[in-house]
This record gives sequence, structure tokens and C-alpha cells, in this order.
Amino acid sequence: MTRVVVVGGGFGGMAAAARLAKLGHEVTLLERSAHLGGALTTEERDGFAWDAGPSTTLLPAVVRDMFRKSGRPLEREVDLQPLDLVREHRFEDGTALRLPGGSRAAQLDAVDALAPGLGRQWVEHVAAYGEVWELLRKEWFERPFDADVAPRALTDLLGRRESLHKRLRRTFTDERLRLVAGHRLVMDGHDLGDVPVFAGVDVYLEQRFGAWTVPGGLAALGTAMAERLALRGVTVLTGTEAVDLAVGVAGVTGVRTAQGEVPAERVVVAIDPRRLPALATYVRRTMPAIPPVVCHVGLQGEVPDLAHEVVLHGDPLLVVRTGGRAPEGGAAWTVLGRGRLAEDPLLALARRGLDVRRQVVTRVDRSPRDLVEQWGGSPHGVLWQGPRTARARLGPRTPVPGVLTAGAHATTGSGLPFAGLSAALVAELVGRA
Repeated sequence: MTRVVVVGGGFGGMAAAARLAKLGHEVTLLERSAHLGGALTTEERDGFAWDAGPSTTLLPAVVRDMFRKSGRPLEREVDLQPLDLVREHRFEDGTALRLPGGSRAAQLDAVDALAPGLGRQWVEHVAAYGEVWELLRKEWFERPFDADVAPRALTDLLGRRESLHKRLRRTFTDERLRLVAGHRLVMDGHDLGDVPVFAGVDVYLEQRFGAWTVPGGLAALGTAMAERLALRGVTVLTGTEAVDLAVGVAGVTGVRTAQGEVPAERVVVAIDPRRLPALATYVRRTMPAIPPVVCHVGLQGEVPDLAHEVVLHGDPLLVVRTGGRAPEGGAAWTVLGRGRLAEDPLLALARRGLDVRRQVVTRVDRSPRDLVEQWGGSPHGVLWQGPRTARARLGPRTPVPGVLTAGAHATTGSGLPFAGLSAALVAELVGRA
């Protein structure tokens, strides 16, 4: 049995702690805030509730695998359901695209409705990521990277200099498809000119596996994860901020906190490594991807009937999510803004034809700074600054013996499945007790 300390109680940290405890290790999890979940929590006010962070997830098999490998199946804990419609895209020219998930044929028909022939361009672009995903899945996301033994195909892919911006301009004759293909990365804070082509694989994942959510809010998944830690006997210390690692001659010996040192033979860092001086020097060339502006609103009265997620393209780029919980007769929306947002998000929304200002009975505003301070870092991980970023981040191994990383900053994908895959890599490296 190894004494393992996990730093960070977001999805990646909780997933790593649950897996390692199931493997027989003595696990302690440290979380700086008063509760677990990180961005996978709920914001509540006046009877309304909103997902504080993500409201959907890709690759449900990753979440299912984590629950199965740490105890009871996911289906006994959370009702994870597929969305028939991934999102609706609305463009400045007045056209719209309702994009389904989980079906090539359905996407072809939906995109063709914009203009004949566009559907073929779209599905061919998405299909081009099939082999890319299989290579990344097997050799990057599910196997610890080792440059000495990595397949040539993978190192070539990681080193390819073509940006996603350039690829999309070359692939699509219609600007609207470029916006659709890149919007997730733009909303995560990236400039597509700095994003390598392989990072656009999310369009394939949406088409192949769909988007999934939990009725009433994806934060229920965070609650189920916290319960799984209790089931597995993980010692959880909330309100305990890690200030640095304790490192001896042979490697890590513990984690230093304001309350004292927590001894460890292995440490899993599931936060931004910049926050720990022992690791900060190794990531000085990287930057975090900053969250968008967020406005949660509670509405009463007549409101438009919208899809689970509506993307309003333009500058600023706005996203409306409608899956929150509300009292009877109400609705709970979240508005996210990215770009030149020099006015109230609800005024910017009204300028795009969705004016609900008179229906607002409560609201919660969060700036990017607020969110980073609240969560102790960015759930969007490392900012893309060209293809070298993939190997500049730390994960799962680090130069400090006995220290591994998991979570958003330890992977090149954004969202729960990639954080979950990083936790699985950590469990594989540590092994059974």
C-alpha cells in the first residue's frame, strides 16, 4: 500500500483518487475550497440552480469506465442522457444550423440545409479525424507518452505546424462551417491560429459519440463522484490549500499546506502546476486558457423556447445554455461571452434578438477572474500556443520523482472526458498496491 496525496478536488482529482483507492492505496485528497467538484458544481440563488461549469460532456464511456473501475456502475448513480441536438448555431446573416450528434447522416442533412453541398464538405472534414482520434486515443490519451518509444505517426502528428485556422480556411468555402468547427476551442479561450489541427478532433467525437448531460444539471455527476470517494475510503480534507511539495533527495515526501505537511510517497497534482513552486519552473513557457464571462439568470414569464445550447456567432461570441433548474413557471439560463464584450451580457444578447431583460428575477455574474479564484485555476487547462504546447505541459509524469499530474492542465483536450483519461493514466502508472 502506497500513501498517495491528490491535490485538487475537481473532476480529474476525484477520478484519480477514486481509481487509486480502488487499487488498494491509502489516498488523501486536498481541496482548497469548502466543497469538492471544482467547476463541476452548482450555482444557486433564489430557488434557481445552474451548472457552474460544463453542462454537457463528450465520450460518456470515459465516465462510465471511471465509475465501473472504482465500484458501482454509473447507471446506479447518475442518469446520464444523450442530447438529440448537440446545439443550435445562429449566424449574423440570420441563418441557423441545428446540429445533431451521434449520426453522420443526420449531420449531413442538417448542414446541407444551409446550402446544397455543404453537408458533404462537413462530413468529409469530420471523417478526416477518425484515424487521428484512434491514434491519439491509443498512443496519447490512453498511454503515457515516451518520446523514445512513441510511434512515428504520433510524433509527426504532434509536431505538425499547420494551424486549425489555416485548415478550416482551406477546407470550407463557407465561413459558417469554419465558425461551427472552431467554436468550442474559441469558447475555451484559444486563438485558432495557435491551435494545431489535431485539437479540432472534438467535431468527430460529437458526431461519433454525441453529447451527454444529466437532467437538472451535470453537477450531479460531481456529487456522485464525492460519494464514490467516501465509498472507497478516501480521506478528504476540504479547506486545505496545498502551497508546495515537500521534496527530498529521492523525490517527493509530502505536500505542504497552511495546516502543516501531509506525508506522501506519491503525489498526484490535479491543479494548475503554476500554483506549486516545485513544479512552476517546468511550465513557465505555458499559460492557462482563461474562462469566458458568465452570467446566470433566473427568468419568469414568457421566454423563448431554446435548445439546450445556442451559439450566437459574431463578436462577441455568445452561448446560451438552458438546462438549469427553476421554480415552476420559470427558466434558468446561463449566458457565456467571449470576445469584445464591453456591455452587459444581457444587452449583448438582446442585440442578437434574445431580449429577456424584463423576465429576469435574479442573476449571478462571474468574471473570468472570479471563476479562476473560485476554482483555483482554469478548467480549460493550458492555452494553445502552437504545436509545442502539447509536450510543454506536464502530464502524467513530471521531472520530480513520485509526482504525477491529472486534470485539465495535464492533458491536451478540454472537458470531463480528457480529465478522466488523465486520471486513468495516473492509476496505470501507480499500479496496484
